[in-house]
Amino acid sequence: MSDLIQLSEDERDCYQEITNVAMGQAADRLARLLGVYVVLPIPNVNLIEINEFKMTLKSLEGNSTVSAVCQGFIGAGIAGEALLIFNDASFAEIAKLLDYPGNLDQHEELEMLMDVANVLNGACIQGIGEQLDIDFSQSHPVILGQHCSIADLLEPNQSRWQRTMAIEINYTIEDHNINCDLLLLFTEDSVVHMNRLISFLMDD
Repeated sequence: MSDLIQLSEDERDCYQEITNVAMGQAADRLARLLGVYVVLPIPNVNLIEINEFKMTLKSLEGNSTVSAVCQGFIGAGIAGEALLIFNDASFAEIAKLLDYPGNLDQHEELEMLMDVANVLNGACIQGIGEQLDIDFSQSHPVILGQHCSIADLLEPNQSRWQRTMAIEINYTIEDHNINCDLLLLFTEDSVVHMNRLISFLMDD
């Protein structure tokens, strides 16, 4: 890890607080979309290398296959990606909540995945941007894989993430078998700039 890119305990706490607010906004939108109560954990904030990132992703997988959506964002010298990973066992439950009839075909699954990704990714990115006074531009969501293993996701994409600040958020739905993980990944240069921005928040 570069000596220039570090997180103090106060900085980590500040990122957690910022993310708490943003993910609360995202959870509220998801709750309205699905008509459910969303359980929120404390987000994990870490500076990680690519090997640690692989281990983080593999720890999310368990024994199930997953589907994943990635969405880039950029603004005011800060760039990153939001990676939403769904446990495939969640699809049937989400389909019931969204009143999809019968078994889902691949197109319906894709549509549903994009709907949830737009809600969670968009609200979380926007919520962080509002607190840092940044208007993030967001790319269109891209499907990284459907019904695959974490290893299958990583293989074609691993060169995209070498060293990053990763904020991990796990969303679960009360009384439903629905689980998804949102990873916000920021580039090294972005972390340097963000540390300057949050120094003003910590001084308040």
